[in-house]
Amino acid sequence: MDFRVIRKVLGFLLGLVAVAMLFCLAFAYVEDWWGMESPGIKALKFSAGITAGSGLLLYISGLRARKEILRREAIAIVGLTWILAAVFGSLPYLFCEPGLSFPKAYFESMSGFTTTGSTTITDLALYPDSILLWRSMTQWLGGLGIVVMFVAVLGFLGVGSRSLMQHESSININEGARIRIHDVALNLFKAYIWLTLICGFGLWGLGMPWLDALNHALTTISTGGFSTQNASIGHYKSLAIEGWISLFMLLSGFSFMLYVSISTGNWKRLKKEEEARTYVLALLAVILLISLNLWLSDPTDSWLNALRKTFFTVISISTTTGFGTEDYDQWPVFSKWMLLILMVVGGCAGSTAGGVKVNRVILFFKISAQELVKTFRPKQIFALKINGLKMEPGIRAQTMFFLILAVFIWGVGTVAISLIEPSMDLQTSLGAGAATMFNIGPALGDLGPTDNYAGLHPTSLFLLSLLMTLGRLEIFAVLVLFMPSLWRKY
Repeated sequence: MDFRVIRKVLGFLLGLVAVAMLFCLAFAYVEDWWGMESPGIKALKFSAGITAGSGLLLYISGLRARKEILRREAIAIVGLTWILAAVFGSLPYLFCEPGLSFPKAYFESMSGFTTTGSTTITDLALYPDSILLWRSMTQWLGGLGIVVMFVAVLGFLGVGSRSLMQHESSININEGARIRIHDVALNLFKAYIWLTLICGFGLWGLGMPWLDALNHALTTISTGGFSTQNASIGHYKSLAIEGWISLFMLLSGFSFMLYVSISTGNWKRLKKEEEARTYVLALLAVILLISLNLWLSDPTDSWLNALRKTFFTVISISTTTGFGTEDYDQWPVFSKWMLLILMVVGGCAGSTAGGVKVNRVILFFKISAQELVKTFRPKQIFALKINGLKMEPGIRAQTMFFLILAVFIWGVGTVAISLIEPSMDLQTSLGAGAATMFNIGPALGDLGPTDNYAGLHPTSLFLLSLLMTLGRLEIFAVLVLFMPSLWRKY
C-alpha cells in the first residue's frame, strides 16, 4: 500500500468538494449584492477554506507518489473519499445559523452525498438559500459519483481510473472497454449535465421559481430527493410538475451507459436492454396493483385520483429519490409492502438510483430457475446472460453473495437501531434500515414521508450514516476498509 498515492488523490478529491462549496459561496455573494441578506456567506467561506486547505496539505504530502494506482489503493481511495466528503461536507451545516450538531450535520452530509435524502432538518425555511443549494449540490456530486466526476474532469490518472470507477459505481465498465476510461467518464458526465439542464429549465417553464427549479433539477437527476420545501413536491400542487419530475426520475433510474450508447449512435443497445424493459414492466404492474388497492380501500375516491397518487410515489420510491406528494404511511398494508420491496430493489445498474439493482434481481431469478432445472437435468450447462451480454463465470456466486449480504446487513442494522431506540416499533426500525441501506430517504412509521430523523440518538445517526455508505458503495468497498491486510505495505 502506497499511502502517498492515497493522500495525493484524496487531496484532489477534497479540492473538487471545495470548488462546489465556492460555487454556493458565489451564489451567496450574488444574493448579498442583490440586497438579499445571505447569512450563508460566513459558513461557506469557512467551510471552503478548511476543505481546500486540507486538500492542499494532503496533495503536497503525496507529491512524490507514483502515478499508477493499484487495486488495493483504489479500493481504499473510494471508501475514504466518501467518508472524508461527508466529514467536510458537514461543515456548512455546523457553521451556519441555525446550525446542526456534528452527528446531525454528518448525517445530513452523508445523506446528501449518498443521495439517500433522509434529513435531520425540521424546518427548511429557517436555512439560507445558499445552504439549501449546498445541500442539493452534495446530492448532485454523489449521484453520478464523486470519483466518476473526478476521472471525467481530470483524466490523468491513467491505469488507476478504471479501478477507481469499478469500485465506486455500479456502471458496467466493460461496456466501455474499447475506449479510454476517461472518455467513458466524460460521456457519462455530459449526459448527466444535459439531463440536469433539461430538467431544470422544464421545471422553471412549468412555473417553479428558478432557484427551486435549480435545486430540484440537481436532486431529481441524482435521485437524491432533497427539496427546498418542507412539503417536498406536494408543496407545488401541480400535476404538470409532478409529471415532469416523474419523467426525469424514471430516466435517472436507467443506466447512464444507455444514454452514452445512444449519443454515439449505438441504437442496437436498445433492442438488447433487458434490464430497462423489465424495470418499466415491473413499475407498471406495481402502479396498477397499488392503485387498485387504494381504490378498493376507499371507494369514495376515484380510480384516476388513486392512480395519480400511486404513479408519482412509485416512481419516486423505485428510483430511490424519495420526493413526496402523499403520506404513503397511511396507505393499506399491501401497498406499504409493495413500496418496501421497491425500496430494496431500486433502479438499474449504472443509474443514479440506489437499491440492490434490477439486474441482480433478474440474475437471481435466472440462477434460481437454472438450479431448479438442474435438479432433474444435473449435466445441463447454462449460459447466464443479461442485456445480451454473457456474464463471467464468477458472477453467479457474486450475485447470490451480494444479495444475501445486503439482506443480512439490513437485518443487523434493523436490530441495532431497535436496540439504540427502544421506543421504536418494528415497522419504523425495518423502514429506517431499508431507507438508509438502500438510499431511499423517507422510511415507514415514525420516519415516514412527513417525518424526519432529527429525534434519533446520535449513535443511531452514525449507524444509519454507515448503512448509507454501505448501500451507496455496494458494501464491499466499505467493508474492506476494516480488513488489516488491506493496509499492509508492499
